[in-house]
Amino acid sequence: MKERILMIGSNGQIGSELATALRRKFGTENVITSDIREPTVLKKDEIFEIINVLDKPALTDLFEKYKPTQLYLLAAMLSATGEKYPQKAWDLNINGLLNVLDLAVELDIKKIFWPSSIAVFGPHSPKQNTDQYCVMDPVSIYGVSKLAGERLCEYYHHKYKLDIRSVRYPGIISWKTAPGGGTTDYAVDIFIEALKYGKYTCFLSANTALPMLYMEDAVRGTIELMDAPIEQISIRSSYNLGGLSFTPSEIAKEIKKILPNFEMSYVDDDPRQAIADTWPASIDDTYARRDWSWEPKFDLASITEDMIANLKTNV
Repeated sequence: MKERILMIGSNGQIGSELATALRRKFGTENVITSDIREPTVLKKDEIFEIINVLDKPALTDLFEKYKPTQLYLLAAMLSATGEKYPQKAWDLNINGLLNVLDLAVELDIKKIFWPSSIAVFGPHSPKQNTDQYCVMDPVSIYGVSKLAGERLCEYYHHKYKLDIRSVRYPGIISWKTAPGGGTTDYAVDIFIEALKYGKYTCFLSANTALPMLYMEDAVRGTIELMDAPIEQISIRSSYNLGGLSFTPSEIAKEIKKILPNFEMSYVDDDPRQAIADTWPASIDDTYARRDWSWEPKFDLASITEDMIANLKTNV
């Protein structure tokens, strides 16, 4: 049976690049992307639909029109934006997920991907090598909604046998798409402003270490998870997904190796710092490595070189 992929929330940082990879894998005609507004670029033969994941009747019509075998739900409001609009963040992140899960049960969709985040951890979670199973007490509405979403995914798997798969993304770094309102966005903005202005003012402190992942690794890891045999998937909440960890001062040092005149400064009392202070500094992804052979390929030096080389022609 030929796979047909439907992605909801395809205009975001991850969705736009994941859609490209899925089209290469399954064919352009078999990947349908959707979001609440048109994408900035839509190539010939690419199929796109306007959809609001909170509009369940319209969502039902979309599912029935395309009859997807796999569904990727990426529509979400991220951490920094969510703190400005907590009620809207909860509504989108949870009720959107519930709409999709209910329709997946009703219409017998074979496989679902839904991303969680390191935001599910909190001030009492282990800071170093944060375990798959540990205390989880998120302080942002984004983290609270993602933790609730993990529990919903596991519940729907056990109750309805839905094949739901998920990873807890760390900060994602990409030169192709703009960041979308997250606490880890500095790790993309810093490259853009380094090339534009030769300096960057960071909203996180110099020694704030956070887990990060290059987009190529994130996309590859997501597809590898979805391709893994069902009997190998032991976690139905969300897998820890590790890449590398670094601080703003460390990434600034790498940039200066290529752009020696680059200058870094820091802002005091940015609200995003309080969120970052509750997140892990590094992630233990033993289960992902064991169950579906996850292994990241990019380190900080190779990320920095690739970002600057590509952004030089795009900034």
